[in-house]
Amino acid sequence: MDTAAWISIASVCAAGAMSPGPSFAVVVRNTIAGGRMQGVLTGIGHGLGVGVYACGAVFGMAVVIDAFPTATDVVEKMGGLYLLWLGIQAFRHAGQGDMSAAESGRSRGFIDGMAISVLNPKIAVFFLALLGPFIPADAGVAERFGVAALAMVIDGAWYVFAALMLVTTGATEWLAKQGVWVDRALAFILVSLAGWLLVQ
Repeated sequence: MDTAAWISIASVCAAGAMSPGPSFAVVVRNTIAGGRMQGVLTGIGHGLGVGVYACGAVFGMAVVIDAFPTATDVVEKMGGLYLLWLGIQAFRHAGQGDMSAAESGRSRGFIDGMAISVLNPKIAVFFLALLGPFIPADAGVAERFGVAALAMVIDGAWYVFAALMLVTTGATEWLAKQGVWVDRALAFILVSLAGWLLVQ
């Protein structure tokens, strides 16, 4: 693979990572609830989850999806239910501060990040549709792993950066001061996203 192909792949991965959606909402929610480390671990977990789908895309996941067309629907509904659960939790604990850390420590951020990426089959479809054209049929195993690793690193780096910016700029401190209303707004966003996944 030449340099132009790698640059194109990096650009596609960056565009996908930066697009707004459930993942960003979860990163924001966890950063507000648990602070810098909670947000960073959410980003790292999300990146690793994306790495799973990126590996699948570069090593022929399309064959599996064609063989089990209902699998993506099942995963999507599971993702919707997970978002719904997060939204309900955010609403129940609105204004109570760091409820994520109280429940299960900082590892909760990592679990949330990985879960929201793995339970979103649209990420798999994104990689199948956009990575495929850039990978030559004769690409070696090392190159394919390199593409998957690049996607994972770019995605994780973006969400870690987003979490750090929220903390560094004081946005999380300001949002935390708004207390119950911010928590309820985030709960509404999460539940709305869950509904979109469940009913479409």
